[in-house]
Amino acid sequence: MGKEQKLPNEAARQRYDAFKSWLVQDATFAGAWELPKLKPCHEKPQRAIPFDKAMRTADKNQWVHFYLDDHRFACVWHNPKAYLERLRSFEGVLSSDFSLLREMPLAMQVWNTYRNRALAWWLQSNGVNVIPNVRWGDERTYEFCFDGIPHGSTIAISTNGCIQNKTDRHYFKQGLREMVDRLAPKAIINYSYTPDDIFLPCKQEGIEIIQIPNWQQTVRQKGGVA
Repeated sequence: MGKEQKLPNEAARQRYDAFKSWLVQDATFAGAWELPKLKPCHEKPQRAIPFDKAMRTADKNQWVHFYLDDHRFACVWHNPKAYLERLRSFEGVLSSDFSLLREMPLAMQVWNTYRNRALAWWLQSNGVNVIPNVRWGDERTYEFCFDGIPHGSTIAISTNGCIQNKTDRHYFKQGLREMVDRLAPKAIINYSYTPDDIFLPCKQEGIEIIQIPNWQQTVRQKGGVA
């Protein structure tokens, strides 16, 4: 008779779970792609700090955002438990923002949307205030990019790097319109510039628009001291 095989403990199961299914334990799911459904949040932050800067600041009276190049916060996906206590020490988090670029294969855009939702769900489940971040690409992404986002919540978006040319601006405005029609947010937190040609229609519909200056603006306002 062969040696008795021992069942792996929970820590071992999580270590070998390459897909991190434990992140969405007890979640409910939305849409054909089964994205985790997030809880609504009605907070209205006025300040937010990039994740990489948040790891070394003593100023916790602000929110943490992930409007950065993906490689700067991929560590949170790879080892979320290592950052939980640090993130929990801030007022809250604007949920992660893995990219949805139009030139990316659609499968990768679905995967990044899933990662954004899964991390947000797990943080919410562990006592972190989370404002759901919404990211879209072209009209193909409308099949999934709004799934799991609560209706009538405060939501977060960013124009940072998304409205630099006519084509990008078109897709951003088109997606914003679709998001408002589907999710009916009470308030929109926008990180970076909030031009009227994009956001005035939302304001006219009674949606509160809250602009959080991007990091470069904040540094300039402080005289170059971050």
